[in-house]
Amino acid sequence: MIENDDAGPKPGQQIIDVVLPNYITKPDETEVFYPSEVKRIANEVLDAELGDKEYDEDLSKEWIVAICDKIKERVKAECNIPRYKIVVQVTLGQMKDQDVRVASRCLWDTATDNYASVNYKNQHLWCCAMIFGLYTE
Repeated sequence: MIENDDAGPKPGQQIIDVVLPNYITKPDETEVFYPSEVKRIANEVLDAELGDKEYDEDLSKEWIVAICDKIKERVKAECNIPRYKIVVQVTLGQMKDQDVRVASRCLWDTATDNYASVNYKNQHLWCCAMIFGLYTE
């Protein structure tokens, strides 16, 4: 007679539950950071916030904080990217016959992370907004 080993645990035998990892390592196709959508949002925010303003050194910090908050808020609300950390960096300066180049470096996963960069100019000021989308596991 053959005994069935799948009959269950024997009395006094320790039961070990095996739990497999269930975390998500890549975003769904509908939850990806698309730079084109983020650029559209950033352009709209910059146009609305800086469209009719002249450079003011005392108020520029408040403008930068407001622009960063609005871009981050709208990207989170409109882009459907719940597992992304959004980092916004805004640089603002006065137009005075100078040239400025804004650059950034970081380490990231090229398969999931991305960025968008937007420049704005009028006759009184210039602005550069860089928006980074970093996927968090």
